[in-house]
Amino acid sequence: MAFPNQKFFAKALIQWDKSQNQREMPWKAEPDPYKIWLSEIILQQTRVDQGWEYYTRFIAKYPNIKQLAAAPDAEVFKLWEGLGYYSRCKNLIATAKKISQEYNGQFPGAYDDILALKGIGPYTAAAIASFGFNLPYAVVDGNVSRVLSRFFAIASPIDSTVGKKQFAGLAQDLLDLRDPGGYNQAIMDFGATICKPAIPLCDACVLQKKCLAYQQDKVKVLPVKEKKMIRRERWFYYLVFQAGNKMLIHKRESKDIWQNLHEPFLLEQLEKLSADQLLMQQEFRLVAGKHFKILSISKSYRQLLTHQTIRAQFIRMEVPEKFNIEGFEWLDKTEMAKLAFPRLINDYLLENKTGN
Repeated sequence: MAFPNQKFFAKALIQWDKSQNQREMPWKAEPDPYKIWLSEIILQQTRVDQGWEYYTRFIAKYPNIKQLAAAPDAEVFKLWEGLGYYSRCKNLIATAKKISQEYNGQFPGAYDDILALKGIGPYTAAAIASFGFNLPYAVVDGNVSRVLSRFFAIASPIDSTVGKKQFAGLAQDLLDLRDPGGYNQAIMDFGATICKPAIPLCDACVLQKKCLAYQQDKVKVLPVKEKKMIRRERWFYYLVFQAGNKMLIHKRESKDIWQNLHEPFLLEQLEKLSADQLLMQQEFRLVAGKHFKILSISKSYRQLLTHQTIRAQFIRMEVPEKFNIEGFEWLDKTEMAKLAFPRLINDYLLENKTGN
């Protein structure tokens, strides 16, 4: 389906990019597909200002994909620590190893081969293909969908099957085939700096005179989202066992949040419990045994994930001697410093200097 003013849209956007776009980022106009891929994975679910620092660190530590592939997994997770959504890091490692082994460290240059890699969806594949190989694939992220929805007054929900197909088709129709990478970067930058979600800069917008949302006073209602996010609460109670200068730690390996990260002994409960209620739990007694001394009970910590709110409290306990629990290790401060922990646990350890 053709929309009015498509030619105006594409031309005005390119002119804006050349004359007014001052958005600077270290990966912008980067020709190396490895660095493009790395930046795109980091920026999934991450703000540019936060991702910038991580990108710089990763490039300094692993200048090419073979070096990333050869690094110990724990080292890569530690470098990723704090970015969240750790499945991205797991997929990053897997893809680096696959490219190193099967493509001799050279990023594949065909869209379908890129799309087949772990952790890469249509948006990321289009970004790598267009930025790294000048292939004609349009990117469609939240910024792009928002700009298209507003300018063309498209009410189809951007998160619906119909809407995704419609926006993908329109984005492809608008793509500048002579410079697909440049065009893709321009529309993403425009959405990030001008056609922003909450407070768009309509007065400074070069598309304003033909923007249907602006003409119809629909800027605040577009784009439309179909699904409302429901975030569930989980209650984590950590038993921080200490024997001398060592703490009992294990690696989370189940297919849940924070896979491959580390934590003290966890008792997850269905609801919020007071310290007294927790100490009365049979599971607590079975784990802690009879001989322990409670050193401190922390304040409540909170971490917001996409679909979950994690609330955690730490019960720090001194035990007279180390005991064995399958899957756990007694580690000192130096050993723990090499491991990756969820942000919430790192906050607790930092504030309480636990593990000294």
